[in-house]
Amino acid sequence: MSEAEKKESPKPTIYRLEEVQKHKSGSSLWLVIHNQVYDVTKFLDEHPGGEEVLIEQAGGDGSESFEDVGHSSDARELMKDYHIGELADEDKFKPNTRVSAAIGNSSESQGSFLLNWVLPAVVGIGVAVIYRVFFAGNN
Repeated sequence: MSEAEKKESPKPTIYRLEEVQKHKSGSSLWLVIHNQVYDVTKFLDEHPGGEEVLIEQAGGDGSESFEDVGHSSDARELMKDYHIGELADEDKFKPNTRVSAAIGNSSESQGSFLLNWVLPAVVGIGVAVIYRVFFAGNN
């Protein structure tokens, strides 16, 4: 067995939500994304979206906002540098269906496609037809 195999991976540090909530300032800013705890204090000045975005989520669950933005795989890789532990089981946030849809392909994402693209297209075509029927006869 190699030396690397002999080393056991350390258990993650477990944080209670009340501890995370104490870190809401620019001097110490923690947030939770998918029940993992991140200390992003040193990342505030580097965050491409500005520090306000992180401060807004400070001390709480930023999973939905994180997924709504559609972070790149590079951003997800960079997160590992700021990971300090995970949320205690009793404090873990339930997965949001919107976040789940962003991660995987669910029926909600298909419903969203219908509401965002198909329905407006049908309404637009309907309005165009009504306009032609009523106003084409006046010429």
